[in-house]
Amino acid sequence: MYSRKDIWSIALPILVSLFVQNLINITDTAFMGRVGQVELGASALAGVLYLAFYMVTFGFSTGAQILMARRNGEAKYQALGPIMGQGTLFLVFFSILLVGASLVWTPRLLDLLISSPAVCKAGEDYMEYRIFGLIFTSIGVMFRAFFVAITRTRVLMVNAIIMTVANVVFNYIFVFGNFGAPQMGIAGAALGSVLAEASAALHFVLYTFFCIDREKYQLSRFGFQGFALIREILNVSVWSMILYFLTIGTWFLFFVAVEHLGELPLAISNIIRSTSTLLFMPVNAFGATACTLVSNAMGAHRADDVMPIVRRIIKMCYTIVLPLIILLCLFPQWILLIYTNDSALIANCTASVYVMSAYYLLALPGNLLFQSVSGTGDTRMAFLIEMVTIVFYTLAIYVIIVQQRVDISLCWTVEYIYWGFKLMLSALFFKKANWRNKKI
Repeated sequence: MYSRKDIWSIALPILVSLFVQNLINITDTAFMGRVGQVELGASALAGVLYLAFYMVTFGFSTGAQILMARRNGEAKYQALGPIMGQGTLFLVFFSILLVGASLVWTPRLLDLLISSPAVCKAGEDYMEYRIFGLIFTSIGVMFRAFFVAITRTRVLMVNAIIMTVANVVFNYIFVFGNFGAPQMGIAGAALGSVLAEASAALHFVLYTFFCIDREKYQLSRFGFQGFALIREILNVSVWSMILYFLTIGTWFLFFVAVEHLGELPLAISNIIRSTSTLLFMPVNAFGATACTLVSNAMGAHRADDVMPIVRRIIKMCYTIVLPLIILLCLFPQWILLIYTNDSALIANCTASVYVMSAYYLLALPGNLLFQSVSGTGDTRMAFLIEMVTIVFYTLAIYVIIVQQRVDISLCWTVEYIYWGFKLMLSALFFKKANWRNKKI
C-alpha cells in the first residue's frame, strides 16, 4: 500500500501547482475589486460560465488520466502516448467548437438571465476574450493528466508558476493600460488570462519534448489514428464531461440567483468564491491524488488497498484543511483585504466567510470519496451520484435564494446540501457496489 510519503510526493506538487494556478483567480478578483463592484460581480458570473466550458475539457482529461493511470499501473507504458496524442487532438478540436458556440450564444444567455444591464455588458466584454483560453487549457489539462497518471507531478508546480507570473504581468498591462497598452478593464483581465494559459501550454510542450522519455511512452504518435482510441477515452470520460458541466452549470445558476438579489450580494459572492479556493485547493489536490492512486491500485490488481489508501488520504487532507479553516475564521479581514480595500464590503463579507469555511468539513471527505469513485473507473456511477446531488442542490437554490431571498451569508448554506449528499452517496457506493472487479 502507498505510504504517507508516497501520497505526499504526488499530492504536494499538485497542491502547489493548484495554489499557484488559482492565483489567476485570486489576482483577477483582486484587480476587479479595485476597478468597481459591477466588474467584480460580472467577473464572477462570466468566470463561472467560462469554468463550465473548461470543466467539459477537464472531464475528458479526467477520463484520459484514469486510462493512462490504469495502463501505467499495468506497466503498459507505450499505451500512454497514443491516449495522450489522440486525446489532445480531439480536445483541441472540441474546444474550438465550444469557442464558436460561446461567441454565438453567450451574449444571448447573459441578456436572458441577468437583471442588471451594467453587469450583463461587463460579463459579455469578459467572455468575448476569455473564451479563447479554452483552446490553450485543453492542451494544458491533457498534459496535466499525463503527468499525474505517471505520478511525475513536480512539473505542475513550475508550470503553474509560469502561468501565474504571466497572468499578473498581463493583467497589470491590460487592465490599467500600462506600458502603452490600452486600458481595457475587465476585458483586459480576460485577455491576460488567455495569454497566461497560452504561456503555460507552451511550457508543457517544451518540457515534454526535452525532458520526457518520448520513446518509452510513445509520445511521438500525435498524428490522427482513427476514432477507436478516442471512443475508448470517451467511454470512460463522457460521464465526467457531462457531470462536470452540469455541476458548474448549476453553480452558475447559484450566481444568477444571487445577482437577482443585487450587485452588492453578487460582488460579495465573487470574493467568497475566490476565498474558498484557499480551502478547495488542498481538497482538490488530495482528490486528484486519490483518483490516480486508486486507479493505479486497481490496475495492479490490489483492490483491497483502495479503502485504506482513501482513508489515509482523507486524514492527511484534514491535517492541512483544519488549520486553514481556523485561521480563516479567526482573521477573515486580513484575507479579504487581498480582494478589496473597501471596509464596508469587507464587513459584509465576514459572515459569509464563516458559513463557507464550515461546509468544508463535509466537502473534504465528500470530494475525496467521490474522486475515488471515478478512480475505480466507474465514471457512470460517479455521474449518477452527481446528478442526484445536483437535483437537491438546485431545489435548495430555488427555495433558499429565489423564494426566500435570504441574506447573502445564508445563501451559501446550499453548499451543505450539495456536499452532504455527495458524501453520503459516495460512501454508499464503496459500501454496497461491486467496484472491485471493474474493468476499463
